[in-house]
Amino acid sequence: MIQALAQTISKLQPGATPRRGYRKLPVSRVWPTWAIALAQVGIVIALIAFWEIGARTGFVDSFFWSQPSAIWATAKTFFASGTAFVDISFTFRSTLLGFFFGTLIGSAIGLSFWWSKNYAAIAQPYIICFESLPKLALAPLVVLIFGMGLASKVAIAIALTVVVSTLTTYSGVKALDRDSERLFYSLGASRWQVFTKFVVPSCLPWIISVLRVNIGLALTGSIVGEFISSQYGLGRTILYAGQTYEIALVWVAVAVLSALSIVMYIAVSWLESWLRKGVVH
Repeated sequence: MIQALAQTISKLQPGATPRRGYRKLPVSRVWPTWAIALAQVGIVIALIAFWEIGARTGFVDSFFWSQPSAIWATAKTFFASGTAFVDISFTFRSTLLGFFFGTLIGSAIGLSFWWSKNYAAIAQPYIICFESLPKLALAPLVVLIFGMGLASKVAIAIALTVVVSTLTTYSGVKALDRDSERLFYSLGASRWQVFTKFVVPSCLPWIISVLRVNIGLALTGSIVGEFISSQYGLGRTILYAGQTYEIALVWVAVAVLSALSIVMYIAVSWLESWLRKGVVH
């Protein structure tokens, strides 16, 4: 069958009209970037307009869903009160600290498995067990130990990110080229030199690949910690607004949280691309 297909392709000369029974593959026209962006904005505007009209006509229950005009008015009040930037800063700091320390500690643990296969074999079941453990269920205990401040939110964010970094880095350690490692030893390199000059650079792409996952997990951990107990943060605002049935304020906090997550995701994506260029070059 493959040979027949090859013969058929070889008979088709460039520019020749295909024989009966053969059809050209359809070529889809790719829209320019501005057209795609315009379509995306149009969809958002249409949804908001439908939401507002539906709330005004009674088609959408404004008590449970609120409406865009009320959300906009609440947003102006929220930012004018001065507490908005305190809450945003609190969530932002806890997320970044959890992301940084979780990735750093997890990568260090994963790299440390290279030094001893026995140590890796002993520690791996505990790592997997901690990964399967519902860490969010431990959030009340973490808040009880570390208090209601920033430390408990950072601790929960670290708990969500450290295992992912550990397992990903350990996968990079197991994927190392053993022939290259033996070549380093044959050239007289010490064990520490092999680790710093070969193991760490080889595992860097694995560590970099988990950054975008970790920033989302760190944000989740921070918000959960704020849900449990906190004086500041966007999670506390959402919880408070839900308990007092201020649905418009819930949407405002969710919108701000979404914007914050997008900004952090873009920043981490840029960091990832910059680090990859450094690793390649």
